[in-house]
Amino acid sequence: MDKKVFDIRARTFLFSVRIIKLVDKLPRSISSRAIASQIVRSGTSVGANVEEAQNSSSKKEFIRGLTIALKESRETEYWLKLIAGVGLVPKGRLKSLLEENKELIRILTTIVKNAKKN
Repeated sequence: MDKKVFDIRARTFLFSVRIIKLVDKLPRSISSRAIASQIVRSGTSVGANVEEAQNSSSKKEFIRGLTIALKESRETEYWLKLIAGVGLVPKGRLKSLLEENKELIRILTTIVKNAKKN
């Protein structure tokens, strides 16, 4: 990705696309299939929950949706580190995906904190 996308909905969608592409490159072993299933769920759930939060009928519901997205992003970080840790994909190939995930965590944390303040 050359140019940073600042729209959280677009970024989380692109993140989901990248997670799916990563999973398609994992080896076809029993353990990698189990990990793939988990990371697809958590990694794509980030964007799905951001989308859902956008159509919230209340501030409380908005905060709840983004808090779930934040939790899913943290879970995704775990799976990415595990993929690197067991050598399913070289850590260097995961670097930009891990960085984007950390950035999404920071952004979502800030949005949730600000929404709670206002």
